[in-house]
Amino acid sequence: MENSIEIKGMTCRYPSFALENISVSVPCGSVMGLIGENGAGKSTLIKAILGLIRPEKGTITVLGESSTKLSPAVKSRIGVVFDELPFPRELNAKQLDKVLCGIFPNWDSAKFTDYLSSFGLPDNKKLGSFSRGMQMRISLAAALSHDPQLLVLDEPTGGLDPVVRSEILDMLLEFMQDETHSILISTHITSDLEHIADYIGFIHQGRLIFCEERNELKEKHRILKCTDEQLADIDPADIIGKRNGKYTHEVLTSAFEKYPDIAQDIPSIDELMVYYVKDEVSAK
Repeated sequence: MENSIEIKGMTCRYPSFALENISVSVPCGSVMGLIGENGAGKSTLIKAILGLIRPEKGTITVLGESSTKLSPAVKSRIGVVFDELPFPRELNAKQLDKVLCGIFPNWDSAKFTDYLSSFGLPDNKKLGSFSRGMQMRISLAAALSHDPQLLVLDEPTGGLDPVVRSEILDMLLEFMQDETHSILISTHITSDLEHIADYIGFIHQGRLIFCEERNELKEKHRILKCTDEQLADIDPADIIGKRNGKYTHEVLTSAFEKYPDIAQDIPSIDELMVYYVKDEVSAK
């Protein structure tokens, strides 16, 4: 199996929103970062991948099976973390352990207990009383305790402080030490992906703007820092987006080799996202 997730021409339409003609592949052994503004369609795509909604067009294959007909065996190999706690809030961690033990054939209570300990989570406190950071920790602990091959994470670090976010990212990197594992992580915190993502997919208003290998994506773009005179010499067809300042201008381009005399910087993922969807960015 070459890809853990393979999406071809997927379309989902709603009265006020549509995901149009999405094609994305997550190679086995890789981390795909899915970025985009809130409401761009990231969560809708994840729901389609998990078989929670049925696409109007196109196909989605997950671990070799159609997302609309996932077998119990394949479902048990997928670990999922949503942006909200998916478990009954009246349960404590001990009770959750017993519930999930009866759901997942590969559930490892000892591993779950170890995660609770390493995360500093109480086993006798109701989940509904957990802070957001604690809820994300226990969701991730549960997702990792049934020996998944694929992790699907929807905004797992949103609203968390930097220490907790770093802790979660370290666990994801540890999970990826096994070359058979894969991760799809949706986030609007693009700095997290600078550390862990192999590929970046950018969805904007229901459409896929780009989906490429992270390092290649950054290396094929530059931000040109130019004067008025230098800006006038740049071919408008080479400008993906720009920020106009009082004295200098910044231009995102993939044709940077044509302008060797202009100062250049490698863009961040966040800068790529902003410039790709706005022809002109207001200077701050």
